[in-house]
Formats: sequence, C-alpha cells, structure tokens
Amino acid sequence: MTKKYEPNWRSLRTHPTAQWMRDAKFGIYTHWGIYCVPATGPNVTWYPYNMYREGTPQFDYHVKTYGHPSKFGYKDFIPMFAGENFDADEWAELFKRAGAKFAGPVAEHHDGFPMWDCSDTDWCAAKMGPKRDIVGELEKAIRAQDMKYMVAMHHAENWWFFPHWRKDFDVSDPKYAGLYGDAHNLDFPDKTMEWGDQDKPDAKFLNRWKSRLVEVVDRYTPDYIWFDFGLKFIQEQYKQEFLAYYYNNEAEWGRDVVASYKWDNLPPGTALVDIELGKMSDQTYYEWITDTTVDDGQGWGYIKETEYKTVTELVQYLADNVSKNGYMLLNVGPKPDGTIPSEAKAILEGIGQWLSVNGEAIYETVPWSKYGEGPTKMTQEGAFSDTKEKVNYTAKDIRFTAKDNVLYAMTFDWPEKEFVIESAKDFYPGEVRSVELLGAEGELAWEMTDSGLKIERPDQKPCDHMYSFKITRTERSS
Repeated sequence: MTKKYEPNWRSLRTHPTAQWMRDAKFGIYTHWGIYCVPATGPNVTWYPYNMYREGTPQFDYHVKTYGHPSKFGYKDFIPMFAGENFDADEWAELFKRAGAKFAGPVAEHHDGFPMWDCSDTDWCAAKMGPKRDIVGELEKAIRAQDMKYMVAMHHAENWWFFPHWRKDFDVSDPKYAGLYGDAHNLDFPDKTMEWGDQDKPDAKFLNRWKSRLVEVVDRYTPDYIWFDFGLKFIQEQYKQEFLAYYYNNEAEWGRDVVASYKWDNLPPGTALVDIELGKMSDQTYYEWITDTTVDDGQGWGYIKETEYKTVTELVQYLADNVSKNGYMLLNVGPKPDGTIPSEAKAILEGIGQWLSVNGEAIYETVPWSKYGEGPTKMTQEGAFSDTKEKVNYTAKDIRFTAKDNVLYAMTFDWPEKEFVIESAKDFYPGEVRSVELLGAEGELAWEMTDSGLKIERPDQKPCDHMYSFKITRTERSS
C-alpha cells in the first residue's frame, strides 16, 4: 500500500473532500438493527440504552410489553430480528430511483451488533438474527446501481452504552460480553449515570474499535465512512492511525474516499464535518453534510408511532443545503423483516421524481456568490436546529447554485406570473443569454430591470415542491 498519508493531523489535513462527494450532494443510509423490533421511541436506536434505566418511557414500555429487563434482556430480541424479507437489490433500486448518488447501512450501532460477518464475535447479523452479511449484500447491490457505497460506524459508543454495574441484568454477564462489551465501571454508586460520565475506553476496546473498522475497509472497500459522536472518546492515536490507513487505500483502489465526523471529534480539515439534524443560516466557507431522517426526527430506526416529513420539506432541505455549500444524508428505518415502510418509500419516490426534473440544479453544481434571497430567514442553525424551528418558505424565497456559465435559481414555491430575481441586478448589460425552467419546453420571456432580472414563468408547473430557473450567461469573449 502506498503511504501518502501519515498518522498525524498535519498530514491528514491535506486529504481533500472527494470530488465525487462534491458532485453527488445527496445520499441515503439505513438504521436497521435489533432495536427495530421493539420499534418505539423516543429515538428507537437508543432503546437498548433506555430499556435498562428506570424512569425512561422505554423502560416502562419494556416492562409492560416484554417483562422486566432482568428477565428479558436486549439479546432476547435477536430471534425476532429475522429480516426474512430483506432484499438488498430492492433497497438499492429504491435508493437509485430516489436520486441518491451514495448509499449504505449503519454497519454497527451503539448496541454492539455488527451487521456483517464480524470475525471477533458471534454476536453479529451473519451468525444470528437474519444470519446474513447485510453489509456485504448491500455493498454489491448498491455498486450494481452505480452508486458510491458508504457505511456508518457508531461502535465507539458501545463502551458506555450498557449499565455493566447492574448485576441483575444480562449486560453484566460475561457470557454476553460479545454483544454488551466487557464489564467496567462497576464501582459507580450512581446508577443513573449518563453517557460519557464513565472511564475512558481501555486498550482492548480501542483495539477492537480499530480492528472492526479495518475489517470493514478491507472486505467492503467503502467510499465513505460516517462516524457518530462516540468518536470523541477514542484515543487520538487510534483515530490518526485508522484515518491514515483508510485514506492510503485510495491509491490501491483507484478512487477517492470520504470520512465524516461530528462536533469537534476530529480537527478541522481532516475529514468532512457532519451536522446532525441541522442546517446553516448562511453560506459557509467549508463543506459540510447533514444527517437527517424521513421521520419526525424521533425515530432514526423503524418506529411504529412516528410521523413523517413531507417530500416538500426534504426537497427544500436539500436545495437549501446545497446552496450553502452543504450536502444531505437521509436516513430510512426498515422494519424487522427487512421491508422499508410504505410511507418512507413514497417519500423517496417523491424526491426522485423531483430530482428527475431538477437534478441539473443540484448535482455537480457549486455554490454561487450568495446562497439565495427572500423574506424568510432561519433563526436557528447548527446541530439539531431542525428540532427547534420549522421554516415556512414562500415563492419569493430563492436558492442559487451554479455550473459553468449557468446560474440556477430555485424558488420554494410557484412564483407569480412575473417575478424578479433581485440578486441578478448587478449583472452586466448583455450578460444574460437565456432563461429556461427545468422540465418545461422552450425559453422564457425575460428582461433586465433596475430591480433585477424579471422573468415571465409559464402557465403550467413542470413538477411539484420547488422550481428551478436556468439562467444561461454569455461567456466573455477575449
């Protein structure tokens, strides 16, 4: 393996964001694991954490539905996680129709149950539950659809996820350490500790953290590895060593890779920063990606009682991110049998229909000199801003992207018959060559005014949700 990158931040900071990610903009991943069996919130992926902690809604639900966790532990859900209807090709085809350019699974969540044929434990999807290599099957299916392949890794959180000090629960039984992790923090008197309040991971755990990543890289050659916030608790040297190993595979594979992180878990510039359930209020000078979900933000994995976002919300989310130098990773939570809920399917199909008309204004574009214009402003930004504010955009709200000599202006609703793009008022005379509406035939009538570029839209909408006006500018002659 050619060693271009050394395991230190100075070297790793020279690794650029892959051009394919800059062009792709939109991807899909799946939270599918044991936690989708109980399928109740808040945040079903944290069910295994909360079911062992008195006073949480999921503890109460567990006692009522399955019995006390001292009698029915998290491991006892595994036989119910059969995945009998899982079809990797069907998932991949759906993600392709949705317009995703990269896709993949959560390969291991906080619960310590790898979704591949993991070499260091019997507690994995290839040997229990579905008894299939989910990561491997999806890798083949997604690449067959000409999409980049990603995996999400949350396994750093497994260190503190289960209350090992509870001797009455199965989490402290050494027989189940392959799932719950080795017992530690046994002398803490406060049995209501929150995550992160415990001791730092030991060398055995850190080595397992790294070896599982290396195994996934070696077997499935992912184009993108997404890290959850537990990366913060991993000793710096291990992070440096793994990133260097992953990045150095680019030369052997002949393709560029991407890693992403949350908060301050890696130094700026060493990977792509992820903003969970959040957006930015203005254009940024660094690239970023949002991880959000088709549901109301409380599910992540499949949850029975959830509500779903609308296609319009998610299309606007994508366009807003792209205009501000960001990308979007959208989560879907399949059911225990491996089927994707009909509500989620309908949303993905709707996004795909919009992108089939408007993808030219999204894919392979770059931000313009300003992200947009309009009366509606965000008051919240950053991680979890989705959960704090719902913005209701109008037809006068516009987002811009650019490609070559074209400026795309995406309106958040169907504009008035004649409307003005004020941000174009600084164009030079003769700079605009033509104006079109993606999905509609022919050029539109337009004129430059003191207020900006006045456009006459057609009578018929070419699609729903948002509308992309293509402004072709005259290239300067020498």
